[in-house]
Amino acid sequence: MSNISNVSFRIDSDLKNQADLLFSSLGLNMTTAFNMFLRQSVREGRIPFESTINVPNADTIAAMIESMKLLQDKDVKTYDADDAIQELKK
Repeated sequence: MSNISNVSFRIDSDLKNQADLLFSSLGLNMTTAFNMFLRQSVREGRIPFESTINVPNADTIAAMIESMKLLQDKDVKTYDADDAIQELKK
């Protein structure tokens, strides 16, 4: 039987919702995403990304969230480049 430990921590609600939306669009849940992060950290012996102060502004974050929501909306028409050009020519 596998040893499983529960981990509990507090997180800002908006950040959690943004992360849930992102992970969902990638086909992941929060538990899987955190397990991936932890495994990669242990494998590399470090935090597996560069930590910088270059944070997107509020408009960019809002646009990112909107695009993630659109990707999940089955009623939104999508185009490849050729289809988009043909649609614009109409």
